[in-house]
Amino acid sequence: MTRVIHTGDTHLGYQQYHQPERREDFLDGFRQVAEDAIDDDVAAVVHAGDLFHDRRPTLPDIMGAMDVLRTLDDADIPFLAVVGNHEAKRDAQWLDLYESLGLATRLGAEPVERDGVAFYGLDFVPRAKRPDLDYDFGSHDADYAVLVSHGLFQPFPHGDWDAQEVLTEANVEFDAVLLGDDHTPRTKFVEEPHEAWLTYCGSTERASADERDERGYNVVVFDDGDSGADGVDVRRRGLDTRSFVFVDVELGEGEGIERVRERVGQYDLEDAVVSVSIEGEGDPVTPASIEEYADEQGALVARVSDHRELTDESEVEVSFADPDEAVRERIRDLGLSPAARDIDETIRASKVADSNVADAVEDRVQEFAENADAGAFESAEDPEAMGAGSDDAASDDGGEDSGGATGVDSGVDDSASPPGQSGGETEIAGESDGGGSNDGGGVETGDGGDTGTATDAGDGAASDDDGQVTMEDYL
Repeated sequence: MTRVIHTGDTHLGYQQYHQPERREDFLDGFRQVAEDAIDDDVAAVVHAGDLFHDRRPTLPDIMGAMDVLRTLDDADIPFLAVVGNHEAKRDAQWLDLYESLGLATRLGAEPVERDGVAFYGLDFVPRAKRPDLDYDFGSHDADYAVLVSHGLFQPFPHGDWDAQEVLTEANVEFDAVLLGDDHTPRTKFVEEPHEAWLTYCGSTERASADERDERGYNVVVFDDGDSGADGVDVRRRGLDTRSFVFVDVELGEGEGIERVRERVGQYDLEDAVVSVSIEGEGDPVTPASIEEYADEQGALVARVSDHRELTDESEVEVSFADPDEAVRERIRDLGLSPAARDIDETIRASKVADSNVADAVEDRVQEFAENADAGAFESAEDPEAMGAGSDDAASDDGGEDSGGATGVDSGVDDSASPPGQSGGETEIAGESDGGGSNDGGGVETGDGGDTGTATDAGDGAASDDDGQVTMEDYL
C-alpha cells in the first residue's frame, strides 16, 4: 500500500488584508502539511501548483519554502510538484531552483515512480494554448498512473478545461488526476473514457472570505491488493488554521448598527478574521463602525459587506470600507463589451497576482482576437442586461481579494458559525457506486478561491526595489 499527500494552492507570500500575520499563516499551513507527511511516513508529498502567490516572491518567502522542503528531504519524503498560474514564469521556474538543490522534483511528461505509482505532471496552460497540446506521455510499468495538474477542469463547476478530453487524448491511462487551482475540495469518479478519480485538494489557507469550509489536503492511498481506479482511495484531512468568523445579519425594519454589533459580539473574535455580511431592510449601517468594534474585541482584521440595495440611488453613500462596490456600479453603467468586461475583471477584480496582470491581459486580448466573434468587442446595448460577473466576482475582503471566476461549493451552513478545526480525516472517495460525485454538494457562491483567468507566465524580469528577487539571483 502506498500513501501520498495531495496538496496545493499554498500561496506562500500572500499578505492578505495587508497583515503580516496572514503572510505567516500561509507558511504555517504548508509547514503543517510537511509535519503530517513525516508523522504518517507517506511515500511523497504531491503539490498541484501555486506554491507561491506571486511569480516574484520575496526572499523570506523563498527561504520559508526552502526550510519546509529541507524538512521533508531530511525525512526522505520527495516533494513532487507542478507549476500553477500564480507563480508561472516565462523562463525557469522557482520549482526548478528547488529541484537543482535536490529538494523537489518538477513533474512532466516522463514518469516519476514511487512505490509502484507513476506520477506525471501538466503545468498550468493558458486557454489559448490548450488546443495545441498533444498529451504525449512516456510509458511506465508501475501498478498505478497519476496525472498532477493545475487549472479549472470540467466536469467540476466553472471548469474551462475538459478533464475527460485530457484522459481521452493521453496515451497513458491515468487512474487518478490530482488537481489544484480550485480552492474548494472536490472529488468525482468518472467512467469515461475509462474509470478514474478526479480530485481537488483545496487550499491550505483561506485566500478569500468566501472560502468558508475547512482548509486541508487529501490523503491518497493506492492499494497493493487491487489495480486501476478501484484500488485508489481519497480521504480529506483538515488543518488547524486561523479562525475566520462569519457573521450573517438579516436586519428587520427599524434594526441597524446596534443589531449588527449584538450579532458580532456573540462570537469569540480574538485574533480572528471577521467577515460580516448584512442583508434585510433595516437602517443604514456604517461598515467602518462595525470594523472598529470588532477590532476592539481583539479581531486581527474585520471586513463588512452590506449587500442591501438602496431604493434611492441619490442617497447612496460610498464607505471607504467598500470602495469596490462603487466601482462595480459604475462599470455596470458603462455598457462595456464582453471583451472589455473580461479585461476589467482581469485587471481590477481577479486574484491574478499583481505582477502577472500585464501578461494575463495580453493573453486574454490575443485569445479574443483569435477565437471570439465580432460581438465580443461590441458595447452592450443595455447595461442592465450585462451579466452579473462583476458582482459575482466580488468577495468580502474589502477590495483586496475581490474577483476570481471560480465558484465555491462550500456545503457550509449560512448561519455563519466559525468552521471547525478538528483536523479529522473524512473519507470522500473509494466507496463510490461508480459514477457519482462524492464532494457532498453544497451552496454555490460567487468566488471559489482561485482565478479562472488564463494567464501566461511572467517575463522573469530583474529584481525590483521592493525586496523581490528573481531566479537569476540564485542560479
